[in-house]
Amino acid sequence: MNKICSLLLVTFFTLQSFAQKNNYNLIIGTYTSPGKSEGIYLYNFDVNTADFKFRSVAKDVTNPSYLALSKDNKFVYSVAEAPGNSAVAAFGFDGVKGQFRFLNKQATNSQGPCFVTTNGKNVFSANYGGGSMSVFGIEKDGSLSPLKQLVQHTGKSIDPKKRQESAHAHQVQFTPDGKYLVCTDLGEDQVYIYNYHPEGKDQLLRVKNTVKTTPGSGPRHLAFSPNGKFAYLAHEFNGSITAFSYASGNLNKIQEIGTAPKDFSGRIDGADIHVSPDSRFLYETNRGDANTISAFAVQADGKLSFIETISTMGKGPRNFVIDPSGKYLLIGHQYTNDIVIFERNKKTGTLKDTGKRMEIGAPVCLLFTPVK
Repeated sequence: MNKICSLLLVTFFTLQSFAQKNNYNLIIGTYTSPGKSEGIYLYNFDVNTADFKFRSVAKDVTNPSYLALSKDNKFVYSVAEAPGNSAVAAFGFDGVKGQFRFLNKQATNSQGPCFVTTNGKNVFSANYGGGSMSVFGIEKDGSLSPLKQLVQHTGKSIDPKKRQESAHAHQVQFTPDGKYLVCTDLGEDQVYIYNYHPEGKDQLLRVKNTVKTTPGSGPRHLAFSPNGKFAYLAHEFNGSITAFSYASGNLNKIQEIGTAPKDFSGRIDGADIHVSPDSRFLYETNRGDANTISAFAVQADGKLSFIETISTMGKGPRNFVIDPSGKYLLIGHQYTNDIVIFERNKKTGTLKDTGKRMEIGAPVCLLFTPVK
């Protein structure tokens, strides 16, 4: 009898462990105004089956469109795209209980924060409307300190009709080595690389160098390969991707490749870009009149070779994410208010619609984190 009980206990805990490994938290940033969304949503997602279940929603901030998660998974930081009251907000996060706890928010002192990132010591926002970056410290309880530095861009580029009449910072992120901060500026057709001085009191960021892009291309989002050797820049206006080699804070161009057919005549509106966890494949989404996702194989030298372009099955594919297992790719559609779940072939990189949909108002940012 004791042996049977022991066997049952071992089986139970083995199944529990297996279930935990397959289940992740999916955190979703949204636009709350106008729209059907109430804030930051939390779902449980099974990476074995693509089944999902609603857990909670944080309603304490307006337009929490983009999110960043602390490395210990205990804090979530969001932009607050509130007209006239732009800010970054901090939340405590309990992944086991599935709960958010609002901590505070701090003004960006610049309009239109559209992207946020953190390295555990500081939080940084890219402010599209103001053409700048805001830098905040992090208190012991995870809350934000008042603004420590505002880095202002002042340039412009060739096409004022395409929002290039002034600087428009669109994304900010650390390089794989953690030593530099990279900011793409759609309005200037330029990528800034900043030296990062974590101990600086009021000058944490200073320009190291800049990378000029094709005039009128509108650099939007940049993705580093997980192996840290390459970076890929998605351009909003022409839908092209620029491939770079990366080393010691320097980006060196190695290729430029398109994502839309040469005879395509509508708006492309390139959006998001990511490399698969194994560094073998790259994906990029286009919005506008395209509403597509393109897949590329990443060669040993970092260059891309085209695989396919398919419909995202919705309108306004603002952001997408590959689940931690690499099996599924989820695309959030801002205008059709849903998340479409694709199954990803790990060998070929191709995508197949699972038919599964998550109905959420104006999803903009998707993040996975373990349930623990």
